Amino acid sequence: MKRLLVPIALCAFSISLHAQVVDTTICNILKDPASFNGKIVRVKGMVHADFDQFIVKDQNCQSQINALWLSYPEGTKGKAGPVALVEIQPAKNFAGAFQPVTRTPVKMDKSKDFKDFDALLSTPHKQPRTCLGCNRYAVSATLEGRLDGVASSKIRRDPAGKVIGIDGFGNLNAYPARLVLRSVSDVVPHEIDFVKADEVVKAQPPDSPDTLVNQTMNSVSSTAMNGLKIQAKYTPVFDPVQAIDQIRAAAGAFGAGSPIVLAIERTTTAYGKHDSSVVIGYGTANEASPKQEAQSARESPDGLIFNCTFNISRLQGMALPAATVHVGEHIADVRSPQPDVALPTLFDLEYQAWATTALNIISTQQRTLTISGGYVLWNEFWSQAERNKELDTAISDFLRKDELMSR
Repeated sequence: MKRLLVPIALCAFSISLHAQVVDTTICNILKDPASFNGKIVRVKGMVHADFDQFIVKDQNCQSQINALWLSYPEGTKGKAGPVALVEIQPAKNFAGAFQPVTRTPVKMDKSKDFKDFDALLSTPHKQPRTCLGCNRYAVSATLEGRLDGVASSKIRRDPAGKVIGIDGFGNLNAYPARLVLRSVSDVVPHEIDFVKADEVVKAQPPDSPDTLVNQTMNSVSSTAMNGLKIQAKYTPVFDPVQAIDQIRAAAGAFGAGSPIVLAIERTTTAYGKHDSSVVIGYGTANEASPKQEAQSARESPDGLIFNCTFNISRLQGMALPAATVHVGEHIADVRSPQPDVALPTLFDLEYQAWATTALNIISTQQRTLTISGGYVLWNEFWSQAERNKELDTAISDFLRKDELMSR
């Protein structure tokens, strides 16, 4: 009789473990992320590892952000993940209330499915010109892991404008839910269409010593082009901070006080103004880090630490200065919000960052800029009349159709 107790107990334990996995949908989670906090969930979705995203998404959700941020458990050492991003951490002198979080660890099942999944999502689309976050594949899959959820991921400020809440996950802490993956199955690759973008690049003549550039900006958020010839030469470097002087010098060819110079100065100043609170790291930021969820021991003039990570292996040549500008725009928008955008959404913040990134590409004499999903943000040979429309359309379509964001 006693011999039967062991298998019966094991069977009951197995059933208990199985019951702990909640089969749900991305849309259900996004309706109330906090209610899933700490649960082991199983969802199906389309996974993208792009420029500043590592997400699993569902285009059917009625949310401002139709995706969960995706992370591997600490120590997984996977290759897939965002190319560049900034995560905000409360400083020692953070103005808001900080509540330490303890999470149950999960361990990655490094099965063949996971290895295929990670390899596909880290395969770049190769293009001879600047292509930011351009991966060859997205992947549909069934994902299982620990769900971390918060009630709100919006950056909250007090009446004086000081940040008192930064509760979300991923880039800009903008995602209200994060899935820390422990297993993956049903992996199906989906090749991303870069045909039109590649045709634009192929149609370009070889670079000449001096490139005629016909774009500047009337404001940071809307474009109007003027004919300007750029004479500054640009030599790529391999560190974001070291790149700043060259980024500014290239923009300076537009003339002191011009909108493009002011925009680039704003984004690059974000790194040096409070350098002790802007932390630069290198590699692939694809793991959930308890250290970054803790309160920093560093102090900061505004109570915030900006952890910026750049995957240098994916930012060769002119891609690194472009990524430096993009991330710098995000830091500037949090530290010194634009006065005309009182409550910016992630859509607004990403639109702004991509518009300023395009300015850097223009000022450094690049003929084209392609981004994730095969969208062309800049083509030197667009007509004067096309430029405003094409840039706005490309950024808006990318954010709405590929990133599944809304205003």
